[in-house]
Amino acid sequence: MSGAGLTVLVTGGAGYIGSHCTVELLQAGYAVIALDNFVNSVPSAPSGSGLPPSLQRVQLITGKELTFYECDLLDKTRLQQIFQEHKIDCVIHFAAIKAVGESMQFPLLYYKNNLIATINLLEVMEAHNVYQLVFSSSCTVYGNPESLPITESHPTGDVTNVYGRTKHFIEGMLKDISAANSKWNIIALRYFNPVGAHPTGLIGEDPTKEFTNIMPYMAQVAMGNKPHLTIFGGDYDTVDGTGVRDYIHVMDLASGHVAALSKLHKDHQRIRIYNLGTGKGVSVLQLLKIFEAVTDTEIPFKICSRRDGDIVSMYANASLAEKELGWKSQFTLPQMCKDFWRWQTMNPDGYRSSVENSVSRKASQNGHTVTEHLKKNGHSDNSVPAKSSQNGHHQHTNGKIPMGNGHS
Repeated sequence: MSGAGLTVLVTGGAGYIGSHCTVELLQAGYAVIALDNFVNSVPSAPSGSGLPPSLQRVQLITGKELTFYECDLLDKTRLQQIFQEHKIDCVIHFAAIKAVGESMQFPLLYYKNNLIATINLLEVMEAHNVYQLVFSSSCTVYGNPESLPITESHPTGDVTNVYGRTKHFIEGMLKDISAANSKWNIIALRYFNPVGAHPTGLIGEDPTKEFTNIMPYMAQVAMGNKPHLTIFGGDYDTVDGTGVRDYIHVMDLASGHVAALSKLHKDHQRIRIYNLGTGKGVSVLQLLKIFEAVTDTEIPFKICSRRDGDIVSMYANASLAEKELGWKSQFTLPQMCKDFWRWQTMNPDGYRSSVENSVSRKASQNGHTVTEHLKKNGHSDNSVPAKSSQNGHHQHTNGKIPMGNGHS
């Protein structure tokens, strides 16, 4: 379904999943307002007067503009101002801190940032009569699964880490508010393990903290920037002793959010929950071997003790999303590795490296180079910013000035 005439607010819009989802939203015809506080993403220029680099590139890919505000959801006053500035029809809520290991070390930080921020957002939405919400949840709410593959009816709550507990608590809040007020129309999407990057190589995962997700770490080792990959746990009851996960391409995840919005526009169900995954379990060592084969690299690794909060094995049954959302994952694991490697080699320093270098290299998207793709969307080569986020950007905010709030 087209989003023509509808405005969607995307929290955490400059981040890994948020930026890829924004591409899909713009291409589906939605007007997008993105918020981010840059905890998990690379910021705009120091002046704070422009788009962050990930969203600059989203505009290059789509040929469409979006509105951006620097905003921390803990700053409720700022959030209220943004809702007053715009007629918002629906919200996709990505914003959260999300590292399992870190959450075990700093639980109060996670409860504050993830729970209070969400409460602020829900209260402001309700005050402005905005009741359509897609929530970014996680397969971590299932804890160690009793059986595989995992369906949405699988028990939740016996969560093994603080990050997952915040997602479980928020799901509980959403169930409660939808029961209390029939105007709410909510879809919670339980992601499995997002990897990959946009096929152009222009946007991808650029961790701002110590590498906690496996594919960026793997790529850094393959490039010689890190000595080896650390694998936590080699004695699990799996095919090779390493943990098993359901890796899903980030663009499949992005299309799932557009499908969820379509469902909200068509049906009022108060709250509905869907798994987004491929249904295939892959061990860490299996992923490593596929990555090596696709990229023609070698990745030294060391196996150390298990990490607190990790789960042995999990993969999705996503048939409900296929049946009710008309969504199904399309990308294979080799494609996920290939797309991420394209992003990493074109952007060895992530968004801090020159965008000009990215566009000068070939990155196939439907058989076109990036340069051809940009021209097709009405951009000339010299429309691409020549320097990274540290050196200034043009501002594209549909005439709106982003509001800084002192958070970085």
